[in-house]
Amino acid sequence: MLPLSAESLNAVIAGYFLPFVRIAAMITSAPIFSAMAVPARVRLIFALALTAVIAPTVGPVSGFSPFSLSGVGQILSEMLIGIAMGFLLNLAFAAFTVAGQIIAMQMGLGFSLMIDPSNGAQAPVLSMFYLLLVTLLFFTMDGHHVLILLVHDSFAHLPPGTGLVVADYWRVAAWGAQMFVGAVLVALPAVVALLMVNAALGVMGRAAPQLNIFAVGFILTIVGGFFVMTYTLSSAYWHLRDLLGLAFSAMAGLGAR
Repeated sequence: MLPLSAESLNAVIAGYFLPFVRIAAMITSAPIFSAMAVPARVRLIFALALTAVIAPTVGPVSGFSPFSLSGVGQILSEMLIGIAMGFLLNLAFAAFTVAGQIIAMQMGLGFSLMIDPSNGAQAPVLSMFYLLLVTLLFFTMDGHHVLILLVHDSFAHLPPGTGLVVADYWRVAAWGAQMFVGAVLVALPAVVALLMVNAALGVMGRAAPQLNIFAVGFILTIVGGFFVMTYTLSSAYWHLRDLLGLAFSAMAGLGAR
C-alpha cells in the first residue's frame, strides 16, 4: 500500500475541491440552474458531475492548505469567480425581465403580478412570459453547452487559487449597463407603438370631449400592446443571441490581463 502524505492529500483535495467550489458557485448564481424550483440536491449533483469531468483536465494545484488562512482565501476567490460568471449570464436574462416590466407598465398591466419562480418575488406576467421564452431559447441555442465549455476554459487562464483583480470586478459591474440597453431594445417597438396610440387617444379626447377616453384607451393600449408583441416576438431570438454573445465574451475575458 502506497503511503499517503499530507502533501499528496492536499494536492488531491485542491485538484477537485477548488474546481468544485468555482463550478458550484457558478451554478448557484447562474439563471435557470439557480431557480428556487430547482432542488438544492439537483444543483449539488450537477456540480459534482461537472467537477468529476472537468477536474481531471485541470493542472496540478500546489501550495493549497485547506485549513490555513491562504487556503481560505483561495476558496473565497474561487467562489467569487464562479459567482461573477453566473452573474454575467443572469444579467442577460434580466434584460428580458426588465423589458417585460416596461411593456407591462405601458400597456397598463403593471398590476398583473405573479410569483417569479427563480427568486420568489412578484413580477409582471409579461416579464414571466419573456423569461420562459428566453429560457427555452437558451436551451435551443445550446447555451448550456457553451456555458459548460466556458467554465472549463476558465481554468486555463484563471487557474485555481489565482483569483480576480479589482479591474475584473469593475468590468462585471459595468456590464450591468448592457442589461438596460438590451431591455430598451426589446421593449422599444412596443413602447413606440403605445406612445402613438396614446397620442391618437389624446387627439380623440380633444376632438370629442364627450367620449370616455379612459375606458376606450385602456382597451386599445392592451390590444395594441399584444398586437405589437405578436409581430415582434421573433426578434427575441436575435436579442438573446446578441446578449448571450456579449455575456459569454465578458465571462471569457475575466482574468485577461
